[in-house]
Amino acid sequence: MAPSTPTTIVTDHIVPEADAGNRVRTAGHFGWVDVRGLTGPVRDAVIAAALNQGLDGIVADDPAVLSDLPPTIRRILAADHGDLDDALLLSEATDPETTAPNPAAVHVIVSDAPTLTRACDLVRVTPWTVLTFTDPTKIPLEIVIAAAENSGGKTITVVNDIEDAEIVKLVLEHGSDGLLLAPRHADDVVALAQILTPSADRVELSHLTVTTVEHIGMGERACIDTCSLLELDEGCLIGSFASGMFLSCSETHPLPYMPTRPFRWNAGAVHSYVMTPDNRTRYVSELRAGQPILAVRSDGTAREVRIGRVKIERRPLISITATSPDGKTINVIAQDDWHVRLLGPGGSVNNVTELKAGDVLLGYVPTEARHVGLPITEFCDER
Repeated sequence: MAPSTPTTIVTDHIVPEADAGNRVRTAGHFGWVDVRGLTGPVRDAVIAAALNQGLDGIVADDPAVLSDLPPTIRRILAADHGDLDDALLLSEATDPETTAPNPAAVHVIVSDAPTLTRACDLVRVTPWTVLTFTDPTKIPLEIVIAAAENSGGKTITVVNDIEDAEIVKLVLEHGSDGLLLAPRHADDVVALAQILTPSADRVELSHLTVTTVEHIGMGERACIDTCSLLELDEGCLIGSFASGMFLSCSETHPLPYMPTRPFRWNAGAVHSYVMTPDNRTRYVSELRAGQPILAVRSDGTAREVRIGRVKIERRPLISITATSPDGKTINVIAQDDWHVRLLGPGGSVNNVTELKAGDVLLGYVPTEARHVGLPITEFCDER
């Protein structure tokens, strides 16, 4: 396997356990780096970064490069034979007649239908199958991932760059088990670690008690259409103040005069803050197609979804004010219509025009103020 276009890969290090028939088990996505195209200080820096970032393995064709690695990282020797203790031998699956029988790890280049069939056969019987795809389409990878389902083996896909790594990770939702990149420098390792390290996908929700509901006249409100199908209890966090936001309900529930639109939030007035990944807020009026937004369920689990469209229209507005358990005042201004809804405890659906003082809704009450969408510890009085 020749070194690929320089890039890298990374994830939390997980040491697989041996299984029956020399099978392996790992959890989540993992990363191997190929250092065969590197020498001297650059190679040393990449190896050090791989160790620090918790990569699963390092690929080399020189036993001397792998011999001094600690046992916390897997050593993969790209050779048909070798005498390096505990190294995983990665052989080339160039010809069924010359490939060693039942190898622990093989590399196969998929460039046409016969090599795709060969890859599918290998992933069913080989503990570790490294895959290089010569064409940009991800269809062959989808087919190989499907073939590997429940086989017990692991697929490791060679990726060309950071962007390619992000895509391969998500193919068929599960993605390739592992990613193999040839980093240009240590910074690549850090960047890929961020891609493959699971994020803290949870928001601590609070109970907000409604105090006042007011019909306030006309204004502009926004609908946020996403590129994802949303769950029945999934909403976006939105509010007039950065000090607290309500959990709005997606249009996943039946409406009397129109079909459900399970990709949409009828979010709120254009001045509103909305929660996005990385603990940031943005004004609804600033959102654009392609940007990420945070989708949050009533149990606090969260995920990133992408915006497909933001639609701003002039409509009657309603103002809902509530208090948080610690006494903060929380407000949201939404379209004044029965079909606009906010979520309550247990995923209850509450039409905004039927809310009254004493009703309990779900929301998020951060401890920090905000400056240009970023959390900051400073005095800030929002009214």
